[in-house]
Amino acid sequence: MKTFNPVNEIRSFFWFIKALWYSIRSSYWFLPALMVIFSVFLSFTTIYIDYRVIKTEWIESFEWFTVNTPDGARALLSTVAGSMITVAGVVFSILIVALTLASSQFGPRLLENFMRDRGNQVVLGTFISTFVYCLLLLRTIRGGDSSFIPQLSVTVALLLAIFSISVFIYFIDHAATSIRASNVINGAKSNLDKAIEDLFPEKIGHGRKDLGSWWISPEELPADFSEESRPVAAPSSGYVRVVDNHGLMDLSTSRNLILKIEHKPGDFVVEGRALVYVWPGEELDGDTKGDIEGSFILGTKRTSEQDAEYAIDQLVEIAVRALSPGINDPFTAIMCIDNLTSALCEVAGRSTPSAYRYDQQNQLRIIAKTTTFTNLLDASFNQIRQYGQSSAAVTIRLLESIAVIAGAVSGEIEKEALLRHAKMIRRGGYNGLPEELDRKDVEDRYVKVLELLGAKEGQI
Repeated sequence: MKTFNPVNEIRSFFWFIKALWYSIRSSYWFLPALMVIFSVFLSFTTIYIDYRVIKTEWIESFEWFTVNTPDGARALLSTVAGSMITVAGVVFSILIVALTLASSQFGPRLLENFMRDRGNQVVLGTFISTFVYCLLLLRTIRGGDSSFIPQLSVTVALLLAIFSISVFIYFIDHAATSIRASNVINGAKSNLDKAIEDLFPEKIGHGRKDLGSWWISPEELPADFSEESRPVAAPSSGYVRVVDNHGLMDLSTSRNLILKIEHKPGDFVVEGRALVYVWPGEELDGDTKGDIEGSFILGTKRTSEQDAEYAIDQLVEIAVRALSPGINDPFTAIMCIDNLTSALCEVAGRSTPSAYRYDQQNQLRIIAKTTTFTNLLDASFNQIRQYGQSSAAVTIRLLESIAVIAGAVSGEIEKEALLRHAKMIRRGGYNGLPEELDRKDVEDRYVKVLELLGAKEGQI
């Protein structure tokens, strides 16, 4: 039976807000819409001040500061409004061109980064909100015996127009710099760093205290787990975008359950297939099922929120496209390799969360699918090695990167994975490089990797 826990209820509420935020933050319309709403409230506020607070005779004494006739105020506002909507169309056209270039050069998966760019959203929102503000002011201006000119409001519109010009100048520079390879790569690397923070947290449950390690064997898994557990089916098909690991830990602890999570962020789930198995099965009621489903955010596309492999795929795609015969840009590929190396060194310095997670009383609560260092290493180097084996510069940089990463790892599993990739890169270099001196450079880097990993030189 579900018991009321204020902490869990607050966590569930904030998780719902977080899920909603994940859904709208990548949209292009959200921030401009907020700015338009703000402009509506700003127009109401300034008009109220003009009508109720400011003395018309007093403000009109500043002739250089005011508009003297209703027709002049209408002309000013109409000019500002018309120019703002025109410039907004120009901004949208420039943005479409930038997105087209980015899609063809860096790949369609990078479009989301451009759509989430706060600079582009603020620029469009500025022009649209200024247009709406002027439009709302126009309807308040009256002529004749009961003439009314909202002097403060018109002045604010003029200031917004001047600010919009500054924003347009910023946008021209921003549009040019945002499609530079270095900026695109840095943006993808930033997403990867955030994903690593979520994927390798300081603590999600813990391993057995008496074992002193998070990696433990499932000896305490109930013998009847397979027979007595019941599945929680996925409510819809889609990619797992985010999992509330802490919420699931609290849920399983408070209700004395063991949860086996079948999918990790980035996996595709088919509607009706098992998302989580719950033991004991008789404890699975409607409330528990709803809480478990609410701990997963599913979507039609992968995101980098908790999916480090997707963020890695963005960098790999840039590198692979740079190595294509049509572009032939090894410098961009090397820049991607350097950023991937930095991320892998960061992962190597962190403890990988255990697949078997215990609560504070050392009771097994969660069995999760985890992403390991080896998974991320394979995602980072496999395709770049395959497409770049005919480039001496890329092959050499891959081996140099493995040497750098080797200095950050300490586990035997990680060292074996690095050695495996070093051997494949070496073989690829021998097959793809016809020049003997290039092969010698590859061999020198390979020997350096062997020394750092403490391995003996093997056959090609």
